[in-house]
Amino acid sequence: QVQLVEYGGGVVQAGGSLRLSCAASGRTVSSYAMGWFRQAPGKEREFVARITRSGGSTYYADSVKGRFTISRDNAKNTVYLQMNSLKPEDTAVYLCAATVSYRVQLRVEDYDYWGQGTQVTVSS
Repeated sequence: QVQLVEYGGGVVQAGGSLRLSCAASGRTVSSYAMGWFRQAPGKEREFVARITRSGGSTYYADSVKGRFTISRDNAKNTVYLQMNSLKPEDTAVYLCAATVSYRVQLRVEDYDYWGQGTQVTVSS
């Protein structure tokens, strides 16, 4: 079992950048593929990005492709989400998640463990 805690949220102007971190404890994070999701008020939780156990493969939602970068440092048991060129529509609670699955990793139901989330607010 792994526990996940997100850091780095805040308020930023449109066009700005933020870097989110997800620190894992318990079982080593290298045992899991990791994902970032987000949930805006009144909306369903949506996939943002995911990274394989080794970090060798990443995948992004179309809405963030070219602006966000997911990465991981297994030695530090941490996963990151670098967010550039932020837009007001990126405003949401951002959550990291871990999965033991080797299959589809783009859906909420694919993930086994979740953090509590960190708020990102982008002002126009």
